[in-house]
Amino acid sequence: MPSISRRDFLKGAFATAATAVVTTSLPSVAFADDKANEALQTVPSEPVPLNPQDYNIAECTIEDFSKSEFFKPWKFGPLTVNGKLIKSAAGSNYLPGVSPEEVADEYGTFARNGIALVWVEDFVNLYSKYPALYKVLTRETCEEHLKQLTTAVHDAGGLVGYQLSQMGAQYSGFDPAEHEQFAGAEAQDLTKEEIAAVIEEFADSALFLKEHGFDAVEINAAGNNIGQAFLSRNRNKRTDEYGPDTPENRARFVTEMIQKIHELCGDDFPVQVLINGIEEMDKNIGQNYLMTTVAENKAICKILEDAGAASLHVRIGPCGQHVAEFAADMYFTGYGIDGTTGYGTQFDFSRHFQGKLRANHGGYGLMLDVAKELKSAVSIPVGTVCCLDPARFPDYFSQALEDGCCDFMLLTRPLQVDPEYAQKLKENRRDEIAPCTRCMHCHFDYDEQGNFYEHCRVNAAHMRAHKEAMPEGRIPNKTENPRKVMVIGGGPGGMEAARIAAQAGHDVTLYEKNGYLGGLLIFANAVKGPHENLDNLRKYLIRQLEVKGVNVVTGKEVDTAFIQSEAPDVVILAAGGKRDTLGLKSTAGTNVVAMDDLMSAEIGQNVVIVGGNAQAVDTAMYLLAKGKNVQIVTPEDSALLGKGHSNWVKTFEVPAITAKGARIWQNATVKSVGDGEVVIDGGYAVEQTIACDTVIEAMDMLPNKDVLDGLTGIETYAVGDCEHPFNIAEAINNANLVARYL
Repeated sequence: MPSISRRDFLKGAFATAATAVVTTSLPSVAFADDKANEALQTVPSEPVPLNPQDYNIAECTIEDFSKSEFFKPWKFGPLTVNGKLIKSAAGSNYLPGVSPEEVADEYGTFARNGIALVWVEDFVNLYSKYPALYKVLTRETCEEHLKQLTTAVHDAGGLVGYQLSQMGAQYSGFDPAEHEQFAGAEAQDLTKEEIAAVIEEFADSALFLKEHGFDAVEINAAGNNIGQAFLSRNRNKRTDEYGPDTPENRARFVTEMIQKIHELCGDDFPVQVLINGIEEMDKNIGQNYLMTTVAENKAICKILEDAGAASLHVRIGPCGQHVAEFAADMYFTGYGIDGTTGYGTQFDFSRHFQGKLRANHGGYGLMLDVAKELKSAVSIPVGTVCCLDPARFPDYFSQALEDGCCDFMLLTRPLQVDPEYAQKLKENRRDEIAPCTRCMHCHFDYDEQGNFYEHCRVNAAHMRAHKEAMPEGRIPNKTENPRKVMVIGGGPGGMEAARIAAQAGHDVTLYEKNGYLGGLLIFANAVKGPHENLDNLRKYLIRQLEVKGVNVVTGKEVDTAFIQSEAPDVVILAAGGKRDTLGLKSTAGTNVVAMDDLMSAEIGQNVVIVGGNAQAVDTAMYLLAKGKNVQIVTPEDSALLGKGHSNWVKTFEVPAITAKGARIWQNATVKSVGDGEVVIDGGYAVEQTIACDTVIEAMDMLPNKDVLDGLTGIETYAVGDCEHPFNIAEAINNANLVARYL
């Protein structure tokens, strides 16, 4: 099998490059022979995409972030909020087993680190008549949770609000068979008695929350929640005063809720309303007859203000893909398919969503222009969401605030990745902020065995701190017995292990055989493109090695003899997995290419990718964007296609791949390589001959622990792909857990 060193790969990776795409956002960290930084600046030329993207908005001219727009105060009803970076009401604290300590630590940490207003997701079943089945806590069992949560935020000097929602509740007229498209009841499903009961329950819940220390409430009238069913014509077929005929009628349900809350809680208890700022049909693309326009929403926003809303929170409103309602950057998942709907179709952002989305920056600031239009209709503050990341694009987002696009910005995922995000930004430590890679492992994801769990690719402590795996919490305990630790491998797992071990107080040296750090992050960034922010992850981890005082040696291949000569107390092997091979030879008409050689090899027009993992799918998407004909031959069932990706990435990428003409051969193998063709067993005991001038070996990697064989008297661990090849998230998680318990 032909092979190529990683140094050679980086020298020739993009020799035919023609189009520059800047993916760097933080200052480059000069570290050893960092050739990777040069190689990641260009990609090969390709057809002009439907929705061209520009990531070259990373300029930073702000000298002192503490005096920037991000940390200026604003008025929220009678309250003063000392900063414009707000934690939105999204999280996972409704999951079974959540403890009061865990809730308090998560939200208190945000407040301690500069988030002035923390919104909490509706994780308690506050409603007796129409409860949501997925919530575990009740009024009777939540007392300690709420007490510790509000105390933690207030002790940190922050404000705390609670989002009221009722997604998933069922009413007398609800028939799931009639609402397949929408994950919730529609307005006509409620009788007038039920409308009155829901309004009463929301107001009573607001009073309960006020009595338990909350400073404000937010009514979720967006997405699939019951409030949106009245505001949006697509879910409102009523013929009475709550029907869709006028903005006043559509807003009546929510305005009566606002008024009832004020009646019980007083006018000095602020109510924020979350609405869809603009709507679009994604499941049946372009069928927008009943989708709410910005002009309609301007009228509705004014009505909500007049009813007593203290502020508005506006987000995007697709109809089929619930995840895109709060993570609309999923539309930009996958190389070259910006605008993918998750249904195998593609938005044309110059036309869809009325052409009003700021959709040329990978989803960053997607709703800013819509928010500005809605803001022009009211005098109360307006905030927005949809992939806001001031640390990555400081001038871009600062200018949006200065231009009056919005009054505050709501974030969740960047804060879950790095709970110290705001404080580091305020202290001008932007290069120390862990970046969100928009992978969506954090939301309704599944582990390798198909078990439901949520985690974070970058922050191994998210949803694990204060649980069995990490009872000590997010920060590892300082060791009372410092040890000499050798980490072998400079990929994400190795760098994370070194970072955590050093943070715990050990003497750590990391060895990397190449002249640069990053491992497979370099390859992943090349085939994925800038969407997942993996070059910034690489830079962040390198910077952390400097901050934590790790001694780094590059260009050094470690063997057993060297380990013995250095005599460390502990060895953590993070050398990555071995590449498997088909054992087939190239012919005159068909080239067999190892995955590591992808960027430097000549790739023909008809490509067969062998393997069904995340790397195989990313490679397929990359080559389809270049105009190649791609087929995937996977030895597994197609349900496992893209394993290693989050559930949501697969949801958006796989339909796009097949829609672009890629054929998936499941339960199949390549039997032989001919001259311009290959023979495969197509999984049905029938051999198929298909045109192919390039075979790419993208099979699952194999463990790679040989260097540990024969070591004596040294404590050893293997983490990441060299122990169990899977994905970046598990490599970082495994490395973190091993290093914190040395």
